[in-house]
Amino acid sequence: MREWRIEYTDKVLAELEVLDRPVRRQIIDRLEWFAEHFHELTPAPLHGDWKGFFKFRIGDRRVVYNFESSKQLIQVHQIDRRDKIYKRHS
Repeated sequence: MREWRIEYTDKVLAELEVLDRPVRRQIIDRLEWFAEHFHELTPAPLHGDWKGFFKFRIGDRRVVYNFESSKQLIQVHQIDRRDKIYKRHS
């Protein structure tokens, strides 16, 4: 079975750079696990302004993503704390 790939937006890459190294490593490790097990998981859809996007929890942070099944590609659009992320929109 072909593995899912993760693609980060430039905005997410910049946000990851400002995080402490252990936090950044935790997020990246968890997203790699997410990609390896994506076929076993049920995506959690978002609603309203976020329709068409999905969420994934990593500790107190949320990852907002969408995916393309035909390309087995997960596109990460935002990563932030739960109390902040839903107030923002790309």
